Amino acid sequence: MKSMARGYAEELAELDRLSIMHAFCISMMSSYWDSVVESKGAKLKIKKPPFGAVALDSVAIDLATQIGKIVSHFPAANAGYLIGSVYTIMLPEQMRSTLGAFYTPPSLSERLIDLAISAGFDPAKHSACDPSCGGGAFLSPVAARMLQATPQSTPELTLRRIASRLRGNEIDPFAAWISEVLLEVTLLDLIVASGKRMPDVVTVGDSLNLDSTFGTYDLVIGNPPYGRTTLTPSLREKFSRSLFGHANLYGVFTDLALNLCKPNGVIAYVTPTSFLGGQYFKALRELLCAEAPAHAIDIVFGREGVFDGVLQETALTTYCRNGKPVQVSISQVTTGPDDVAEVTLIGKSNLDTHGGPWLLPRSKEQASFFDALRMMDTRLTDLGYDVSTGPLVWNRHKDQLKTSIKGKNTYPLIWAESIASSKFVFSAVRKNHAPAIKVLDNQEHLLTKTSCVLVQRTTSKEQVRRLISAVLPKEFLNKHGAVVVENHINSVYPVIETEITPETMAVLFNSQPVDAAFRCISGSVAVSAYELKALPLPTLQQMKQLQALIQNKASSIIIENTIKRYYGISA
Repeated sequence: MKSMARGYAEELAELDRLSIMHAFCISMMSSYWDSVVESKGAKLKIKKPPFGAVALDSVAIDLATQIGKIVSHFPAANAGYLIGSVYTIMLPEQMRSTLGAFYTPPSLSERLIDLAISAGFDPAKHSACDPSCGGGAFLSPVAARMLQATPQSTPELTLRRIASRLRGNEIDPFAAWISEVLLEVTLLDLIVASGKRMPDVVTVGDSLNLDSTFGTYDLVIGNPPYGRTTLTPSLREKFSRSLFGHANLYGVFTDLALNLCKPNGVIAYVTPTSFLGGQYFKALRELLCAEAPAHAIDIVFGREGVFDGVLQETALTTYCRNGKPVQVSISQVTTGPDDVAEVTLIGKSNLDTHGGPWLLPRSKEQASFFDALRMMDTRLTDLGYDVSTGPLVWNRHKDQLKTSIKGKNTYPLIWAESIASSKFVFSAVRKNHAPAIKVLDNQEHLLTKTSCVLVQRTTSKEQVRRLISAVLPKEFLNKHGAVVVENHINSVYPVIETEITPETMAVLFNSQPVDAAFRCISGSVAVSAYELKALPLPTLQQMKQLQALIQNKASSIIIENTIKRYYGISA
């Protein structure tokens, strides 16, 4: 269904796409509504959409009607996910990116509600809001839980009680309308039995501008929009306590949740895991520990097909407002193509309460050495090293790129492709990769003149290794005098006289235990300098022992087993 809808949308002219897409979705929703209502033996009109629809051709009408009838056979939560997915997948790419709209599969919605209940939310009496409710991925299943838990009464009173405890807000008026329709489908039996319609509980507007009239709630739940954003000066001031550098929408929405959550209430969010370790979220982590400590964190695996178009690792996290920091339950949630979530408890962990990365095991295998990892307090700075990101953003210096390393002030340009298989092999064969750059007199800062460890800045959790590094050889530097390192590389370099050589650091970084340790910190595809600086490392004495083994040409097995022992891993 989604592929057919996407194919239809992609054939539309860009100027017409949005209005025709809205008309398609109105037709789809109307078909869905009519099919469900008819199955109940009732006659009810669908709530009026936020704006009129243009005429569709017969092919589009047939496709929309077919999809609506098919999804009417699914439970409301599953139907809502399919409808929401069709809607977002048809959006123009730029609009979808701006809205940060990605719909949550029902299995993950239900799992997050379970976590919220275990953290203290009572669907029989508590209120709930979703400040980015989209197509009702959480409002509808929360309403269903309320229906199951609410004491028996007349249909009219039950409907009124549930409606009074639900609230949503959504910036996209069309998605807000979808939420309202799906809520009515979820509570359709009450609506039919009582003869009353569900009052509107979703308001339309930018949630970041909500004021006190929106109220506070026992549960703030949702899948907030993702993506870097530029805040107005007033909004930056409003959320300044949780900001550090660039603002990300889901981070700001997490701060917003603190304002919307009642004392002793629960916050339950689906977000990327980048907030667990990223530097831009250090102020947010410290704020959460102070005002709403985490209760449970699920790391979601099987991302292919989990969120359409999302390549980031995902977490389901619950927080307890005004609670005290406690050991957080960490679980692994694996989803499959049939949308069944398998939950495996990994263990419990204490979190850094001062803004540092939240070190978490991502699997049972990592949990086996996690206690030892937490006890390791040596960091790069303790070994005399620091990290910097390659200073050259190549497309800002296109006119300086050269096809050969010839001429005065022309130096090798080091790209990430030169770091492979734990070795440095100078290479510049990929598209747009020039082998050299002419450095101007005022660009001395671009030059690297000392040996260091080069680390690729972008890797994914699916790769065999997250840390891919190699030493920039002294011989190469001596030959050329200096090099220029491109921005997709981190340089790990000595800042004081230290006994530990870059060669030893590179062997450590390329080991399996250190790679596993890094995965306990990083939650995004970026291998940031901040996270490298936070990486737990062996003590200086252990590093000296390791270096002696390397210099005495010990076997790779002995070296790897030695590093494993330092990290508390059985060889």
